[in-house]
Amino acid sequence: MPALRSDQWYAGSDRNAYLHRAWMRRGVPDSAFEGRPQIAIANTASDLTPCNRHLDEVAASVANGIWEAGGVPLNLPVVSLGETQVRPTAMLWRNMAAMAIEEMIRANPVDGVVLLGGCDKTIPALLMGAASVDLPAVVVPGGPMLTGTFRGVPLGCGTDVWRLSEEVRAGTLSPEGFLASESSMIRSRGHCNTMGTASTMGLLAEVLGMTLPGTAGLPAPDSRLLARSHGTGKLIVEMVAEQRRPSQVLTEASFRNAIVALAALGGSTNAVVHLLAIAGRVGVPITLDDVDRLGSGVPLLVDLQPAGRFLMEDFHRAGGLPAVLNQVADLLDPAAPTVTGRPIGDYLAGHEISDPEVIRSREAPLMPEAGIAVLRGSLAPAGAIIKPAAASPHLLRHRGRAVVFDSVEDLHARLDDPDLDVDADSVLVLRGCGPKGYPGMPEVANLPLPEKLLRQGVRDMVRICDGRMSGTAYGTVVLHVAPEAAAGGPLGRVRTGDPIVLDVEARRLDVDIPADELAARPLAEAMATAFARPARGWERLYVDTVLGADTGADLGFLVGGSGDRVARESH
Repeated sequence: MPALRSDQWYAGSDRNAYLHRAWMRRGVPDSAFEGRPQIAIANTASDLTPCNRHLDEVAASVANGIWEAGGVPLNLPVVSLGETQVRPTAMLWRNMAAMAIEEMIRANPVDGVVLLGGCDKTIPALLMGAASVDLPAVVVPGGPMLTGTFRGVPLGCGTDVWRLSEEVRAGTLSPEGFLASESSMIRSRGHCNTMGTASTMGLLAEVLGMTLPGTAGLPAPDSRLLARSHGTGKLIVEMVAEQRRPSQVLTEASFRNAIVALAALGGSTNAVVHLLAIAGRVGVPITLDDVDRLGSGVPLLVDLQPAGRFLMEDFHRAGGLPAVLNQVADLLDPAAPTVTGRPIGDYLAGHEISDPEVIRSREAPLMPEAGIAVLRGSLAPAGAIIKPAAASPHLLRHRGRAVVFDSVEDLHARLDDPDLDVDADSVLVLRGCGPKGYPGMPEVANLPLPEKLLRQGVRDMVRICDGRMSGTAYGTVVLHVAPEAAAGGPLGRVRTGDPIVLDVEARRLDVDIPADELAARPLAEAMATAFARPARGWERLYVDTVLGADTGADLGFLVGGSGDRVARESH
């Protein structure tokens, strides 16, 4: 075992070492301070993050593994963000959580860290913070919930909420029927059971090499998750002994593999902004263009909601992530490292598909090309994205007149107005919802459709927004438009009636008016009035320093890392 970082606190006979040891004794054996690695368990368990409530049990299994391997486990509660609970949006605090996690790991006498996350923003925040400190670190994803059913029909978290609520507005489902399904939606512990952001980021953490292989995608109630958690506890002690750090695992090859896997899985659009932010913390030069270049030709192999039919319990039963990666092994870099010290290629062979309806073979994909497409043009000079797998094929090339909403409040006030001048060919535009504008880039890009069109049978329209959408959502939605309207982007100059042209195959998003005319227009006054103008606190710091979605929406001063050294000693 090399010299331990924690020895800077505990080794020696001076007053400071005495103080540090004495306050930490509280029932631990004397040997806890005798050259045994101190392992933080960064735990996002919280009653207000319902998808992560079970992580205390996971932490106990991790702790047992750490003790068995000769380490000392230390529970470290960290900022937890419940996607369904916090307002205005959990994304507003992803960077705050990452900063807090980074500072707590660095400030404390720990030699390594196990990262417990589940709900959407928790795994990205944990990875961002740990990457910036660069102590040995490994992720345990909390896993998806089991499938709930209502009147014999499986329910997909989020996806079926959007679908059923639209049917209520269309008049094809009663409000009573909608509410009756509520108690059936969440069957067990765990995060959303669709291929939403939580599932996607748990799986991509493994593709990035940051989990014990075979852990991601295990359902939260599955006892094998606890066994893997125990194994992860043993692994982190080994990682400390060998000084295996995130900077050695999170390489350019790892991110390239993650982009390929994102496409094959039909994963969440939110993964793009998270991968860019994590890459920024370790100095890996991944860009939006790489997302398109590496992912656009990858076949969609996973038939899961929102892009397909099944749910995460089915995915695990059908072979899970290893089966998918085995199908696209030729598109992956097998030399990409993992936390075990072995390359990811060592874990690809021999994993077969158990249910070809859920996970398709390479020869019979759900879609031949399904990666997230990056669009550019006069409406998105710095880029925008769309998920073709979740869109209507007939709308992927479309021209329509803009119907513009200047804020979320404006949308809610006017969308269902019977006199709204809108038809099925219109393009709904919502702006002022980017990182600075709202703030926090909320999940509002999948605008509900006007009620009068729903009652006519319309179920999809082209929608454009500088915000995000839930990974459980679907539709022909162009999102993450950059620069955002609040940063002076051209989305802020579009007017109702302007012709909008979407051509996903050509990777274009344009407003068909002369460039000089668009540039000469002032920003819409109603939109500018609705922009966030916080006076204090985190929201003020965020709005003043957040970067654009095209680079990951991190805070400018947090990009990169500063290592594990504490600037000044106490006492």
